[in-house]
Amino acid sequence: MRKSGPPKGLISYLVLELLDERPRYGYELLGEITEISGGHWEPSYGSVYPILYKFEEEGVAERVERADEPDRKYFALTDAGREELAEKRAAIGGEARDFGDVVLGFYHLYAALATDGRFQVADADAEWAYSERYSAWIVEQIIRHHERDFGEFERIDASPEEFYDEGDAAETDSVETGETESETPETETADDADESEEASSGAADD
Repeated sequence: MRKSGPPKGLISYLVLELLDERPRYGYELLGEITEISGGHWEPSYGSVYPILYKFEEEGVAERVERADEPDRKYFALTDAGREELAEKRAAIGGEARDFGDVVLGFYHLYAALATDGRFQVADADAEWAYSERYSAWIVEQIIRHHERDFGEFERIDASPEEFYDEGDAAETDSVETGETESETPETETADDADESEEASSGAADD
């Protein structure tokens, strides 16, 4: 059970991957992450810039000058940044179950607001509502994206307990055969505090 928000270090991991592709500036990173999420999630301005500045301070990223945009703050990954990225890939790889819990948890809450008599949410006119129709639309979109990215959707006839037990058994088997993933580092360059903190100064993208 996930007891907080998205997996720790998610935004900093996404920033590292995008900077590894090519130098980018803050607003560009925000737009890229929003696009990756299908337009449904955008990290705050105050979460991305502190990460960039922390990466710069630690030598993970460096500012680069562009003759065509001399006043814009572009950041590029350094060799130390690529090492940090390798560690982040291992760390985020170990948090897929937490990510799934976030998705499932908020969907369950959405459905509860639609069906649980304890909640008396007033639907706004001509807006989204907590209802069977919109619940079905959410599920439909998930299935469509699944089929786009993974192929034909096939239902899994297993309770959550059975599904999780199956995954735990597979993990145990991989440990016993020596097929373990890289260990998750104990420390992170930009932790949850960095990702949730609002930039107090120097965050303007000139």
